[in-house]
Amino acid sequence: MRIASVLTSIAVAAFIATGAAAAATTAATTTTAPAATTAAPMKKAKTTTMTPEKTAISKQCSALADAQKLHGKARAKFRADCKKNGGKAS
Repeated sequence: MRIASVLTSIAVAAFIATGAAAAATTAATTTTAPAATTAAPMKKAKTTTMTPEKTAISKQCSALADAQKLHGKARAKFRADCKKNGGKAS
């Protein structure tokens, strides 16, 4: 009888320990989930479609930069200034 009591006690202790571990894991999961949902939502990138006029100006500026054989930063600066002036070199 004594062995049966000891084995029963061990089984009950193991059952309680397993339940406590499962409860701790569930509690940790539920406490971190709301923190993730309270973060600020990411902003979506604006998708801009180029109008035919802007496309024509961009192509004109690229053609002018090609004619001047510009590359790299000089080309980027030239194109930015050109687009601000409506497709005309400054």
